[in-house]
Amino acid sequence: MRAGVHQVTDGTYLVHGSHTNWVILTEGDAVTLIDTGYPGDREQVLASLAEVGSAPEAVAAVLITHAHNDHLGSAEYLRAAYGTPVYLHEAEVPHARREFLHQVSVGTVLANGWRPGVLPWAVHVIRSGGTAHNPVTAPEPFPRRGALDLPGRPVPVHTPGHTDGHCAYHVPGTGVLISGDALVSGHPTARTEGPQLLPDMFHHERPRAVASLDVLAELEGELLLPGHGPVHRGPVRDAAHLARERAL
Repeated sequence: MRAGVHQVTDGTYLVHGSHTNWVILTEGDAVTLIDTGYPGDREQVLASLAEVGSAPEAVAAVLITHAHNDHLGSAEYLRAAYGTPVYLHEAEVPHARREFLHQVSVGTVLANGWRPGVLPWAVHVIRSGGTAHNPVTAPEPFPRRGALDLPGRPVPVHTPGHTDGHCAYHVPGTGVLISGDALVSGHPTARTEGPQLLPDMFHHERPRAVASLDVLAELEGELLLPGHGPVHRGPVRDAAHLARERAL
């Protein structure tokens, strides 16, 4: 399957992999890669870099919103093969090393198997490496506070709840918010479309995930690039408020 690469602003691309998105920020010959899909999405990740005129050697850093396998997929490959640093929030670093796992359990998925879309989604997860042991051996916390000295100058925004160290990435200069799983616009197991939280079973601490929507509502921007679902155009504030209303 070929990934869908969509340019949303100059130098910013949202890529739809198999059920999960990643983002490419370009600056000259260098790029920042935010998330990397499932382990089984590797060829799509590499193809998406080529489609925007880049290559894995040009990835200045991999930024991870959170250390679930559908976002962490090729991070260790890029680190080991090309020396690419992999950055996360400090609370998410041990999660990426797999010192613990904040993830929906098999039992919970089975208990929710009656819900529309859950079983086909679960089969896809298994086929894509979503249940594989896939740690990053040397993940690093962000090297500085505020905007990172990387293509796009993304600003990490701590949005805990889905996992303890979940981070969104704000790009103020382009009005872009890369929201990971803190705020999505769709999912194979969701019953609605548009801005929303993922279904309850996916969050490590749902009340904190709901509270993190208030953090996102304070950010200026008109382009929401979620971890799941299509690009959402319109004030990020309104998207976060709508997701909060739907969550209550």
